[in-house]
Amino acid sequence: MELLTVLDSYQAEALQSIQSCQDANTLEEARIHFLGKKKGRLKDLQTELSKATPEQRPAIGKRFNEVKQAVEQAWEARKQELSVPRAQREGFDITLPGTQRLLGRRHPITQTITEFKEIAGRLGFAVAEGPEVEDDYHNFVALNIPEEHPARDPLDNFYLAVASSQQEGPWLLRSQTSTVQIRVMEQTPPPVRIISTGRVYRPDTIDATHSCMFHQMEGLYIDEHVTMSNLKTVLKLIATQYLGDDIAIRFRPSFFPFTEPSVEVDIQWGDSWMEVGGAGMVDPNVLKAVGYDPERVSGFAFGLGIERLCMKRYGIHDIRLLFENDLRFLAQF
Repeated sequence: MELLTVLDSYQAEALQSIQSCQDANTLEEARIHFLGKKKGRLKDLQTELSKATPEQRPAIGKRFNEVKQAVEQAWEARKQELSVPRAQREGFDITLPGTQRLLGRRHPITQTITEFKEIAGRLGFAVAEGPEVEDDYHNFVALNIPEEHPARDPLDNFYLAVASSQQEGPWLLRSQTSTVQIRVMEQTPPPVRIISTGRVYRPDTIDATHSCMFHQMEGLYIDEHVTMSNLKTVLKLIATQYLGDDIAIRFRPSFFPFTEPSVEVDIQWGDSWMEVGGAGMVDPNVLKAVGYDPERVSGFAFGLGIERLCMKRYGIHDIRLLFENDLRFLAQF
């Protein structure tokens, strides 16, 4: 029968169209088109039923109701499906955390500091922090630097002219991370094994290897029977872990008010040597200043220049490149 064929064709087309809908708007358009009471195709089919003969009407009427019910059920089922988030419909667990998209990269100085902390952690050193704005006591007095020492010269420090500390002395931007070791020892009985990384400030003339602001890693180990041999071993391990087993490192006798004996630490830089830090055994006067007994404990301290070690690691020839924020340079790391 022709009307039955028309109903079958309508059902097939309606079911396919409804199933292909991907959102609520297109599904509503399909409902209006196939099931709308005013201009829908089902309304037109109902009008066609009047053309059937009395003998045909029972079969055609039954089939019409079956088709209508099938299309309405398909529409309701698709509506329920589309009410569920797409990710969940497609089998994704929407409760799982998303993939974090990193914007940019870590600065090479930050990468270096992070790696130094990991290396020092494997050697048993904890991480300590300290303020960048320091008082005269922690920056000089407790480090055995007397008032007449040239290291206190205003031309060699960034003093804050209008500020004074609780010790009735000047404030300044710290000139070394050694201030952190004093603050830690004031609050911690031995043994102490810490490192501290951070910015330090000195009014140096800026060139390829000097800057008025740079980063240091301070190291301190206080315990019974600590020796210079322990210091050299730790520095050698840090250098080889960061720069590789083939790095050449040397120690030169030097003088620092807060260590005795003292050495300067150099690494091979092409055909010459580059100083990367100072170190030595903690001076007994420093131990006394924080309440330690120098007859019972000893220790070593070191301060390494992070920029210069970073430059050696990545083949950077000019320290100024690290602070110019040139994306063409930073994108290499």
